[in-house]
Amino acid sequence: MEDLFGTNGRATEWLDQAVALIMTYAPKVVLAIITLVVGLWLIKRLINVLDRKLAQKDPTLNKFLCGLVGAILKILLLISVASMVGIATTSFVAIIGAAGLAVGLALQGSLANFAGGVLILIFKPFKVGDVIDAQGYVGTVREISILYTVLDTFDNRRVVIPNGQLSNASLTNVSAYETRRCDMTFGIGYGDDIDKAKAICRRLIEADERALKEPAPVVVVGGLGDSSVDLTVRAWTKSSDLWPFYWDMQERVKKAFDAEGISIPFPQRDVHLYQNG
Repeated sequence: MEDLFGTNGRATEWLDQAVALIMTYAPKVVLAIITLVVGLWLIKRLINVLDRKLAQKDPTLNKFLCGLVGAILKILLLISVASMVGIATTSFVAIIGAAGLAVGLALQGSLANFAGGVLILIFKPFKVGDVIDAQGYVGTVREISILYTVLDTFDNRRVVIPNGQLSNASLTNVSAYETRRCDMTFGIGYGDDIDKAKAICRRLIEADERALKEPAPVVVVGGLGDSSVDLTVRAWTKSSDLWPFYWDMQERVKKAFDAEGISIPFPQRDVHLYQNG
C-alpha cells in the first residue's frame, strides 16, 4: 500500500508539474501561433501591395525585390516567434547562421545566381520587356527573379536562364535602341546594268514609309562573287519594323528585278567532257 501511495504521490507531483508547465507555456505558445499566422498574413498583404506599386513604376525590380523582402520579413518573424516561446534569440540566430553557412556551401550555384541577379539590377544590361540574345536563345524578357531570368521566345516557348550565367557571359540587347540598321545583299548578273539595279533598290526603299530618311540609305557594290555582282543595301528602320521591312524588301526586289530584266544568278558549274583518242 505504501508503494502504491508513493507511486500515486509521484504521479500527482508529475501531474502538477505538467499542469504548471502548461499554464506557463500554453499562453506563450498560443500567442506565438497567433503571431505567426497574423504575421504571415500581413507579410503576404505587404508583398502584394509592393508588387502592384513596383509593377507600375519598375517591372524589372518587381519580382526580385518582392522575393527578397518577403524572405527577410519571414526570417525576422520566425526569430520573433521563437523569442516569444522562450527560445534565446542569440542561440536561435546562431543556429540560423550555422544553418545558413551550411546551406550556402551546399548551394553555391544558387548564391552565384543571386549575386548575378543583383548585378543585373544594378548595371541594367537589360530590363523587363527587352529582346535579348543570350545563352543561345532570343526572346523577350518576361521576368527577372531572385535566381533566374525568364524569356518568352518568338515561337512561344518559355526559357529560364540562371542569373549567374547571364551576368558572366556576353549577351546582345536587341531592343536597346529605338532604331536599327537593316543589312541586305542582292546579287545580279555580270551582264546586268549595275546603275539600273541600284536605282531600283533606292526606289523601293524610298517608297517604303518604314525606311528612315536619316541616316540615309546606302546602296553600293559590296563584292564581286563567283557568279554574281553583290549589291549591299543598308537602310535604317525602327527596331519594331526591321524584320517586316527586311522580308518585304526581299520579295519586292525580286519582283522588280524580274520586271526590269535584271537577273539574279545562282551558282553554276560548267562541265567539259573530253573524249580521248
